[in-house]
Amino acid sequence: MSKQRIAFITTTAVFTLAMLPGAVMDLTQPEMVVRVMETLGMPVYVLTLVGIWKLLGLVALARPRFRRINEWAYAGFFFDLTGAAFLHGAAGDTAGVPVPLIMLVLLVASYVLRGRVDRATSVGDERMG
Repeated sequence: MSKQRIAFITTTAVFTLAMLPGAVMDLTQPEMVVRVMETLGMPVYVLTLVGIWKLLGLVALARPRFRRINEWAYAGFFFDLTGAAFLHGAAGDTAGVPVPLIMLVLLVASYVLRGRVDRATSVGDERMG
């Protein structure tokens, strides 16, 4: 297994495992999460939809064979994380800005590494054919 493939699997796994608790909390809506949403000026009912989308996105990232769905998952997480950072900053909650941006770095790393692994695999396939 190549170093790039190991790096891809590692970044994707770390991202997925780090995002899973947030998806569950969006669905279960503990008081802490409700307070954050109120601070951001967002309706609490949005959490249910975002939680479902996050869970589906995590499943899609864990199953990279489904290329188009996988691309949508990366895009959805990009919008989720940049939106979260922006909302926290706009609401004056500067302490809430770094975490989504750190997660965004992991997401982008996973995406870039996935492309490199895919290209390396397709080059290997061409050589064998």
